[in-house]
Amino acid sequence: MRLILVLVAIVWAGAGLSQQVPQSAAQMQLSFVPLVRQATPAVVNIYARIIRPGRSSPFEGDPFFERFFRDSFREQPRVQNSLGSGVILSRGGIVVSNYHVVGNATDIRVVLSDRREFSAQVLLSDAQSDLAILKLDEAADLPFLPLRAFETVEVGELVLAIGNPFGVGQTVSSGIVSGLARSGAATGSGRGYFIQTDAPINPGNSGGALIDMNGSLIGINTSILTRSGGSNGIGFAIPSDLVAAFVAQAEEGRESFARPWAGISGQPVDAEMAEAFGLYRPGGIIVSGIHAASPFATADVEVGDVIVSVNGRPVNTPSEMIYRMSVTGLGQEAVITRLRQGNASDTSVRMIEAPETPARDRTTLRAREVLEGLVLERVNPAVISEYNLPLEAEGVLVADTGRLGRRVGLLKGDVIMGVNEVAVAHPDEIRALLAERARRYELIVLRGARRIVLQFRV
Repeated sequence: MRLILVLVAIVWAGAGLSQQVPQSAAQMQLSFVPLVRQATPAVVNIYARIIRPGRSSPFEGDPFFERFFRDSFREQPRVQNSLGSGVILSRGGIVVSNYHVVGNATDIRVVLSDRREFSAQVLLSDAQSDLAILKLDEAADLPFLPLRAFETVEVGELVLAIGNPFGVGQTVSSGIVSGLARSGAATGSGRGYFIQTDAPINPGNSGGALIDMNGSLIGINTSILTRSGGSNGIGFAIPSDLVAAFVAQAEEGRESFARPWAGISGQPVDAEMAEAFGLYRPGGIIVSGIHAASPFATADVEVGDVIVSVNGRPVNTPSEMIYRMSVTGLGQEAVITRLRQGNASDTSVRMIEAPETPARDRTTLRAREVLEGLVLERVNPAVISEYNLPLEAEGVLVADTGRLGRRVGLLKGDVIMGVNEVAVAHPDEIRALLAERARRYELIVLRGARRIVLQFRV
């Protein structure tokens, strides 16, 4: 009896397996071939040439030491070759790639899968998002990939990653969408909001395509998490909606990506904070600070409010909120859902650039002035955004230390708040205080979130 039961079980299992075996020639040919044939012509190889400037001598300009150490510490410019991938987005030759592939390149050569070659120019680039938009010279009627709305992408979808890993030639790898809304997890220069995939991504895949099973672009491969340098199945791609926002600004003639400015500071709501606020689950961002010029301030958002969604899409980290604002677009209005004392309400916030008010009044200290060569700018919302300063920062920003500024300990991005115990808010005020020709100077400096004191003699 036991033998009969075993045989029945084997026959039943075999019957189940037989239904998974291809039964015809057509089924045997089921594969990614049609999709790959359709998509690969729009994925290109990019060869970029970057000239890195040499380091100048620390004694340059010194009337005594320059004679003896003129060339001792000077480093010659060097040429760096970069290899990556890109994706054609229009028949006219608009191509998207990673900033770390083509950023600061002096010569860019793009090779199509049919071996045609084009030179290219960077229209718009941004190191923070790790994206760059290129235009191929004298290109027309090229194959391209359509963009798919990122909000329609779901975890578990089959995807293909197409690129040029290690320079071996165009390569296709398959996987699934492993996760969405990954923020702060990717390596490299890209920061923000990513698609996670287990499709193998290796060096050279950067800037390549992550496509769905319809051949639509859902992301641009940008980085991996790895300990060995190879793919461990955790790769990241920049969502297609952000790519579309970059293309739109490039077509407007912008050379750098302009993000909507929030002008607020906040942190994710964790379980302990959710309990204190009476929320049934953690989620959203609690507002801890608002700049007076922030569009959120004019939309009646207050410190202590919890922002839970932008345009109906949940936000749980500051980078996720900035992403939602970026894809909304400058000049548009986003619907912000906030919680105040447990009650939810909506308000419209206009997407604006960080204001250049008051004017920066960029100033360079002249020869024979104390700290000559120091470049200063008045702090305003645009400066706060550009240098990632605290919202409450006030004073004068060090845009360039010059030779003497470095010697006294100043760094680019420092904010000088006072000179010899006198508060300063404008470059001219610093110039006047340094012109008093005191024997000893004391600078009160904001560096990140720390206040430090620098003292020097002349």
